[in-house]
Amino acid sequence: MRKNPLVSIIITYYKKRIFLNRTLSSIFNQTYKNYELVFVYDDPDKTDLKFVKKKLNKFKNKKIIINKKNLGVANSRNIALKFVKGSYLTFIDADDIWKKNKISKQIKFMMKNIYDFSFTSYSIIDENNKLIKHRIVNSDANYKNLYKSNFIGLNTVMINKRIFSLINFPNLITQEDFALWLKLCRKGIKLRHMSDNLSSWRKTSNSLSSNSFQKLKDAYSLYYLFEKKNVIFSIYSVLVLSYNKILNNYFK
Repeated sequence: MRKNPLVSIIITYYKKRIFLNRTLSSIFNQTYKNYELVFVYDDPDKTDLKFVKKKLNKFKNKKIIINKKNLGVANSRNIALKFVKGSYLTFIDADDIWKKNKISKQIKFMMKNIYDFSFTSYSIIDENNKLIKHRIVNSDANYKNLYKSNFIGLNTVMINKRIFSLINFPNLITQEDFALWLKLCRKGIKLRHMSDNLSSWRKTSNSLSSNSFQKLKDAYSLYYLFEKKNVIFSIYSVLVLSYNKILNNYFK
């Protein structure tokens, strides 16, 4: 494999205008320059489209996908996966932020150790960029330790493209990343950690990831439909998952 392989960055957009510029700047300022940006505009309201295209002008290597209707993050990412050309894939939401050495440090870590999947520590920030807390990871993820608590932030992962020839994002409104991690574990993919804090995940009052009821509903679907657990065990698993999030004061 070449020394500096192409990295594909997938970003989905739905009504995140006030945060987009900061997110795109954190991508544009990456010290690692061999990347492509695959941007999915997932909003049936095209009011922001002109603004978005203007902000994307500075990116030379990009692909813009415009959904006719709102398909959700899981379906939008799966559509983007059909167009990526990179050997490694990363994901970032339109309100999150990367440190400028995020890709360079992680691609070096991946290639040195010949890993297919890695994730890092990260920070949680509010709508005003104020730090809420640091989410530090100190161990690799496996089915046993991940099942009761999703401690992998989507915007921290880097994945070998070949993984997506085996699997894609499950069709859930939320918890789609959690469901994917569990599926990867069951397929024997090693989820390796880096303790470095390389990104910030933004918690907003109106984001899907802050909708606790929807997350509980999707968590049940995850355990019952995707993990094939019975009703009682699925409910129990949702309760344990919720308890662990409350215990850690962490709602991802």
